[in-house]
Amino acid sequence: MLKNKANERDCTMNSEVASMDMAGGCRPCMPSCPPSCGCTCPPVTECPCEQVCHRVINYEVPHIMPYHTTIVNHHVYNHTYTPVYSYSEVDEVENIYQNRCCN
Repeated sequence: MLKNKANERDCTMNSEVASMDMAGGCRPCMPSCPPSCGCTCPPVTECPCEQVCHRVINYEVPHIMPYHTTIVNHHVYNHTYTPVYSYSEVDEVENIYQNRCCN
């Protein structure tokens, strides 16, 4: 039994030996049949062919994605200043005495 790597099939002959051809495929051994005889040659047992079928089976896997939203409220206080003017007045009194002769 020979295994053909290219086609992945076994070559099995009942009592004969299978051989590999130049392309790497199985080739059955031909029984000897003299070309001069007008008779029919015995049947040739071909190599069994094996077919490899790859199947892709898709599965749906549901995922639950919980989302939580947090709202952040930013309170911005803009301070403005309005000046309020006031004033004050101070009176200073100064007494000057010149050339006093009394007391």
